[in-house]
Amino acid sequence: MRIIAGEFKARRLYSPPGEDKTRPLPDRVRTSTFSLLNGHYEGNAFADFFAGTGSFGLEAISRGAASCVFVEKDREIVPVLKGNIDLLGVGDRAEVFQGDALGPAALSRVPRPLHVLMFDPPYPLMEDAAQRQRVFDQFARAAALLDDTGFALIRTPWPFVDHIERADNPGHFDKVSVNLAIPGLRGPETHAYGSTAVHWYMKRAPAEA
Repeated sequence: MRIIAGEFKARRLYSPPGEDKTRPLPDRVRTSTFSLLNGHYEGNAFADFFAGTGSFGLEAISRGAASCVFVEKDREIVPVLKGNIDLLGVGDRAEVFQGDALGPAALSRVPRPLHVLMFDPPYPLMEDAAQRQRVFDQFARAAALLDDTGFALIRTPWPFVDHIERADNPGHFDKVSVNLAIPGLRGPETHAYGSTAVHWYMKRAPAEA
């Protein structure tokens, strides 16, 4: 795993054994995402929820973001994340919150004003309807802290569907697309990359609410 562009271009980051544990954004997804964010990272505040080893937020800092708050719960991953921050020497621009990304304490650490929010929840959370709703609810609360021109991004499996058992034919299932509308937000604009997708949102203007 490496930084793609900016101040720390080509610097390699620490990774835990087995990338399946953190499921970092592939280089091509980060490249595309930051190309779309061009002009929106310099001097702005980011928040990286379910941060893993920090590849998204550290890419933002490398490209000029003023700061990033990294939210990560896993006690095995947090030392790797902190090691990557130390490796790049950006402790003055990075804050790590070790705790539940879906809890109120995580929201209290989000910078104000926030310009870019990234949610990269584990796929099992997104594939379970009840847990997914918890993620979407927290995503909406965090996105409410965006400034007026900021973006909220969330990564999901793709295609993103539920398997609903048919009432008229038990044991058989229909694929139903997950509803990605989030109250209070405009979007999504979906960018799919094979088996993963990043969905983009902005705050609704008061007149739209």
